[in-house]
Amino acid sequence: MTTVFKSHRVAKRRRGLVHPLKRLLKYAEQYRQQIWLASICSILNKLFDLAPPALIGIAVDVVVKQQDSIIARLGVKDIFGQFFILSALTVIIWILESIFEYSFARLWRNLAQNIQHDLRLDAYKHLQDLELAYFEERSTGGLMSILSDDINQLERFLDVGANDIIQVAVTVIIIGGAFFILAPSVAWMAMLPIPFILWGTFAYQDVLAPRYANVREKVGLLNSRLANNLSGITTIKSFTAEDYEISRLAGESEAYRRSNAKAIQLSAAYVPLIRMLILVGFTALLYFGGLAAVNGIISVGTYSVLVFLIQRLLWPLTRLGDTFDQYQRAMASTNRVMDLLDTPIAIHPGDVALPVEKVRGEVTFKKVTFNYQDRQAVIKNLSLDIPAGKTIAIVGSTGSGKSTLVKLLLRLYEVQSGTITLDGIDIQKLKFRDLRRCIGLVSQDVFLFHGTVAENIAYGTFDATEAEIITAAKVAEAHDFIMRLPQGYETIVGERGQKLSGGQRQRIAIARAILKNPPILILDEATSAVDNETEAAIQRSLERITVNRTTIAIAHRLSTIRNADRIYVMEYGRFIESGTHEQLLEQNGVYASLWRVQSGLK
Repeated sequence: MTTVFKSHRVAKRRRGLVHPLKRLLKYAEQYRQQIWLASICSILNKLFDLAPPALIGIAVDVVVKQQDSIIARLGVKDIFGQFFILSALTVIIWILESIFEYSFARLWRNLAQNIQHDLRLDAYKHLQDLELAYFEERSTGGLMSILSDDINQLERFLDVGANDIIQVAVTVIIIGGAFFILAPSVAWMAMLPIPFILWGTFAYQDVLAPRYANVREKVGLLNSRLANNLSGITTIKSFTAEDYEISRLAGESEAYRRSNAKAIQLSAAYVPLIRMLILVGFTALLYFGGLAAVNGIISVGTYSVLVFLIQRLLWPLTRLGDTFDQYQRAMASTNRVMDLLDTPIAIHPGDVALPVEKVRGEVTFKKVTFNYQDRQAVIKNLSLDIPAGKTIAIVGSTGSGKSTLVKLLLRLYEVQSGTITLDGIDIQKLKFRDLRRCIGLVSQDVFLFHGTVAENIAYGTFDATEAEIITAAKVAEAHDFIMRLPQGYETIVGERGQKLSGGQRQRIAIARAILKNPPILILDEATSAVDNETEAAIQRSLERITVNRTTIAIAHRLSTIRNADRIYVMEYGRFIESGTHEQLLEQNGVYASLWRVQSGLK
């Protein structure tokens, strides 16, 4: 595990050397044709958008020179004919400009939506494939920030920012070329500010990039705090900690505000500075170009075109500030999303298929050792044989490693040494889907999704019929309380099942496992949140559903596992006692001592 984390850090350093735009383009290779098509439409739109100033110059030329105008030299001497041609060209150009504007807007926006959709699904799918250790080191809010806010930030840039960059580049190239063709003597004056504008833009990028990276980090921490507080709202209220949490949230929000303020302080200065550079070019052309027109060096029509074009060239450059502001935010977000996608998966699925109907349910732990990162071994050289169709129970103090065994069997974590086999097959060789399909888990920490009771019971068995759902609920002793709910099986349980009691949630979880009908059933403190009467009812149902099914029961309440075929007492990652209930009482060891305490005999 340590090696995996070290390789992850090395890979992350290498990824930091790759520009985020290259990472994004590599990811979007499947949309290369759409990117090119959108870019071509952006270029054509800008070409036709730049044509009206030229038409104005030609119109001025017709008015001033009449039979000696540009159009007249093409063979049309009649003034009315010249203006008719000019009007027809105007209509055609405006129509084409509108067509290509519609085209690029549609293409870029659809591209933004498609990439956003794919990124979110790929990032979420990759998250689901990562080991639990990854989630233990990160907050839910931080991950939500990547999946939602960062991907949305990237979508906003692709929506309009990419087109703006392309059109500004086309504007500089086309108008710059036109200036040197029409009036080379004054062109350099108009073009003089452009190198300084471009240099300033790229310099701003370098300075803004770390500031926006810091903004993305701060918003992740803020989202993490919000998600954590909303999940723990009951605890906050019960401990009257509202003011304390508001102050903590204010601290995170203030850090986000300050990081944004530092970025804004710099980005807001961009446009005013660029305007001063633009003023130099515009004034120089207005003055020296006017003198050139008066002295006959350039025509009046050419001067008119230049005056219009200089505005079309220089003023759009002021938008570069907003565009590159969006760009830097998007690149910071891109890095965070791509870092997630590039996170190596430590636990790889096997390739051996094991259909659930062929599973006998024989489980063997052989000399298994495991420890969580930077902690001592939780499981130490442990061996355990669970015959198919038998019920074994594991008891022990909190932190002894009982639930860890379940996580290892489900391959939520990987063993450091030793092997775990199912029907003689190493579980590392089995496909994840096949391994986990044959195991039904009823956890102490029951998680219900926001939805109806029926949907939560059928979770994982999505094709279950209504009759099958009701049957599973009856076996789990849940049907009666469900029917007393406002809408019965269609009652919304709320986020994490907050509208139900702990015992009700646990019975729904049991019904969910019963409906799955797995060959292996794991009960991790399955009756910890129910009263004695309900526990007795659930015990009766569990006795029925565990017949001819491999069952692993983890419990603190010994009364719930006294009928197990074999009971193991676990301490510090090892089994210190084992036997039937009667045998363990005769041994008069740890189990017998616990039994006397719980049964009131001591």
